[in-house]
Amino acid sequence: MGKFFEFVILAFLSFFLLTSKAWSQQQEPQVPCFFIFGDSLVDNGNNNGILTLARANYMPYGVDFPQGATGRFTNGRTYVDILAQLLGFSNYIPPYARTRGRALLRGANYASGAAGIRDETGNNLGDHMPMNQQVQNFARTAEVLRRLFRGNNNTLNAYLSKCIFYSGLGSNDYLNNYFMTDFYSTHSQYTSQAYAAALVQDYCNQLSELYNLGARKVIVAAVGQIGCIPYELARYDGNGSRCNEEINNAILLFNSGLKRLVDRFNKVLPGAKFVFLDSFESSKDLVANAKTYGFEVVDKGCCGVGRNNGQITCLPLQQPCEDRSKYIFWDAFHPTEVANILLAKKSYSSKSKAFAYPINIQQLVGSN
Repeated sequence: MGKFFEFVILAFLSFFLLTSKAWSQQQEPQVPCFFIFGDSLVDNGNNNGILTLARANYMPYGVDFPQGATGRFTNGRTYVDILAQLLGFSNYIPPYARTRGRALLRGANYASGAAGIRDETGNNLGDHMPMNQQVQNFARTAEVLRRLFRGNNNTLNAYLSKCIFYSGLGSNDYLNNYFMTDFYSTHSQYTSQAYAAALVQDYCNQLSELYNLGARKVIVAAVGQIGCIPYELARYDGNGSRCNEEINNAILLFNSGLKRLVDRFNKVLPGAKFVFLDSFESSKDLVANAKTYGFEVVDKGCCGVGRNNGQITCLPLQQPCEDRSKYIFWDAFHPTEVANILLAKKSYSSKSKAFAYPINIQQLVGSN
């Protein structure tokens, strides 16, 4: 009887250890850390404590987010929140403004509303962290991580080489710079071709610096169809076209330059794997196939004021639309959570190179 009892205990312990191991493996994220650079499309609170009009830490922003208004520029989760979940993280990647020490081992979000590739971009809205500053903040992070790895650069580089880096910038360099001719002179200084080339060159330097700091698996997002957002539709009287095609055509020049840059990085940077997300194509797809995705409103913000709910963006305590799932746009500029979910899933696992090129994010995670 004693031996039988002993056998049962051992069997139970083995089962417990196996299931515990399986559970812990299941809970482990697919990559050790996730670092995010960008603008208001992915900012999750870095602008909350600075003097700027580009902030979203008030209701109804976050109306569908469990923690309420956190500084996310949408009703719920952002694109990178959903991507973090798809990557297996149990919590969202925190804003750099509130992340220090060992917590940085899991990653940080450096994105800032109104930020651009150019330093002056977004100054019309007040303070913000442009891409150059975001890269500097990551350099500070790398120093902290180096100390945590006891100064061993090889261990640090091996660790960072497994992490995912996401960078999505350029929208504000058009919205809050090139096409804001009352405030900026870039439109008169550059043709659209020359401006796109200058942006790509600056971005090349910034992404190269991230590579020098240890980034190897890098997702670079193109600029979406800005000429079709409620903000632009509110200001545009087009001839036969629903969207402002002058803006869209200028953005396509930047996007194609960015895609060529990704190809070049993959050829010349040892160990680098860059993925280009065609946000222009994926945002176009949401509108073209709106009914399939369950959307009913493709040209108005769920929350905002004036024509297309795009003349003034979502105001504090304003009543948003009731059914957010029917809208592609949350406000004058930003997608709803439902649109973000669709965009994240497409880029994570779509086999179509129209959305993620040359591989998708799932394949990037598994690459050596």
